[in-house]
Amino acid sequence: MINKLERKFGRYAIKGLMKYIVLLYGLGLIMFFVSPQFYYNWLALDIEKTFLHFQLWRLITFLIQPIEQNNIFFVLITMYLYYFIGNMLEMKWGSFRFNLFYFSGVLFNILMCVVVYLFMLIVYGTGISVPVSLEYINLAMLFAFAVEFGDVQMLLFFVIPIKVKYLGMFVAAMYGYAFISVFIKENFMSFLYLFIPFVIGIMNFLIFWFVTRKARRAHKRTVADMRRRYMYMQGVRTGEREGTVVNQAAGRKVITRHRCAVCGRTELDDDMLEFRFCSKCEGNYEYCMDHLYTHTHVVREKTGSGSVDEKSE
Repeated sequence: MINKLERKFGRYAIKGLMKYIVLLYGLGLIMFFVSPQFYYNWLALDIEKTFLHFQLWRLITFLIQPIEQNNIFFVLITMYLYYFIGNMLEMKWGSFRFNLFYFSGVLFNILMCVVVYLFMLIVYGTGISVPVSLEYINLAMLFAFAVEFGDVQMLLFFVIPIKVKYLGMFVAAMYGYAFISVFIKENFMSFLYLFIPFVIGIMNFLIFWFVTRKARRAHKRTVADMRRRYMYMQGVRTGEREGTVVNQAAGRKVITRHRCAVCGRTELDDDMLEFRFCSKCEGNYEYCMDHLYTHTHVVREKTGSGSVDEKSE
């Protein structure tokens, strides 16, 4: 389904989306020093004002939020971190899929605000509009980055080297601890009030995790599998570099590209023949499909004099 959407709407994708998101961060930083109340009065996502007073621009402008940080250095590092994460995901998925992931996160956060408002309205009789920020959108992006680039190392607190997948687990554990603490110290309604925004806010990551689980499982490779694949590709490239094979046919020399190391057949014997290199044979050995899985693998045995002789095992 995503492939169909990409073919139809891919040309509308915003390339380099994260640089525009970082600009929103910059506007939020300026707004914090100039007039943060202007944001809350006119730009923040307030359900009543948005849908009852028809201030629909709030569905977009809530992304420009004041960054209440006095430490400018910390803000700049945060901006760079999410710029780096977003660009890496866009390089991995392509512009359209990253756009889809990010903007679905925006939609799910709007949905979260609506759900919580209706929940509070039904339970307590008064709807409360939860302040929506980039927190859950960035959190979903961090989790997706931890899944896609789990072995990439980062410096925690600029000192401690840690793999991204462990960082993602640590952040998830922190949120889990917060949920358990609220559930124990407060009440079930407070737990739901905290848990519902979290789940809906990172719904785009949960969908991504569910959709790609089979692909992730299929791409897992053991070290031996990867080594065999590497040796096979090396054999293919070696054969392509060596180019042609000289064979005798009808009393004359004929140039062919393939020759089975067992039966000696080439592509001239049958147009339907297919040839493959064996990843387990040591050397440049090519086989037809009849003998690819039935031949005896060739290994090299070192002799006492230091020379190398080939033998079949």
